[in-house]
Amino acid sequence: QLAESGGGLVQAGGSLRLSCAVSGRVFSNSALGWFRQAPGEERKFVSYIRHSGATSYADSVKGRFTISRDNAKKMVYLQMDSLKPEDTAVYYCAQSVVAFSPSLATESGYNYWGQGTQVTVSS
Repeated sequence: QLAESGGGLVQAGGSLRLSCAVSGRVFSNSALGWFRQAPGEERKFVSYIRHSGATSYADSVKGRFTISRDNAKKMVYLQMDSLKPEDTAVYYCAQSVVAFSPSLATESGYNYWGQGTQVTVSS
């Protein structure tokens, strides 16, 4: 199971840190990702981090968001800075148990999903 936290309401230019707690035995060898879904839109890729620590970001968040993981705590984080109103969405964390999945920028690359946490950025 995955459980997100840390969402909320913030003004444009502000910051939020999302956390995702991952239960289960498989963590250190898995990849973790963040996706988001704005009202009326499809769920979209935000960022992922591989078990090696390698990361990737969507162009829309590059330079503003930072993904990290703590294998000992089985946690993945998304630090979001310089937030914009267009970042408003429900944010989901996801886990891939495939060690070298080539599809981590797509939903199909993941096996487990959290319930999501709402992030609202006011202008």
